[in-house]
Amino acid sequence: MWSFVLPMVLMVAIFYFLLIRPQQRKGKEHRALLDNLKRGDRVLTAGGLVGEITSMTEQMVTLEVADKVRVEVARPYITGFAPKKTG
Repeated sequence: MWSFVLPMVLMVAIFYFLLIRPQQRKGKEHRALLDNLKRGDRVLTAGGLVGEITSMTEQMVTLEVADKVRVEVARPYITGFAPKKTG
């Protein structure tokens, strides 16, 4: 019986440390990013848009991508901060 149980336990441990745990950590970091967003931040979306946050609600964020061009994006689709504009 141990010849069956031990390999199964090892496989579960390997899956946990190589797949599940890093994914949980990444999810936690993304939630922290979304919680710390504020007006004026320059962000990058999953679709590749870069813009400055002009307003926010619980579910949506309004980004200004060019002068007087605003786009509404669902909050979960914000992937990170973008570098500040130069010039």
